[in-house]
Amino acid sequence: MPDNKEKYAKLQESIAKHKGERGAVMPVLQEAMNIFGYVPQDVQEMIADGLGTTLSEVYGVSTFYSQFSLEPKGEHVIGVCLGTACYVKGSQKVLDRISEELKIEVGRTTKDGKFTLNATRCLGACGLAPVMMIGDEVYGRLTPDEVPGILAKY
Repeated sequence: MPDNKEKYAKLQESIAKHKGERGAVMPVLQEAMNIFGYVPQDVQEMIADGLGTTLSEVYGVSTFYSQFSLEPKGEHVIGVCLGTACYVKGSQKVLDRISEELKIEVGRTTKDGKFTLNATRCLGACGLAPVMMIGDEVYGRLTPDEVPGILAKY
């Protein structure tokens, strides 16, 4: 695992490589995600300074696209589908129960770094509504009462 100096040096290389290119913020943010796993404020500031753009532009891009995260992701990323079929069948109640059990809001990571909770759109398993994924595992036809048992497996 590279130390922080190495990580920041790699980011500087990426900034130097893309400086002056049109739309450089996007590839540099992607590289920052690869290096750090998320894009904290100091990294955003470094990108803005290095590319000669504003922090608000970097922040705007990093919050607009779901591929970027402003905080570290948990060991297990939970995605609860709020697409139409899942929502109609009660996925909001499942999401609320997970939030309650883990004591975190949607988009946040537990203090121990174990779980990140996300609300997603269609996961492509509408016939199993309501659906959630934990990593690559799909859980369908969920009820809020099943949540504690599922989380206990992790």
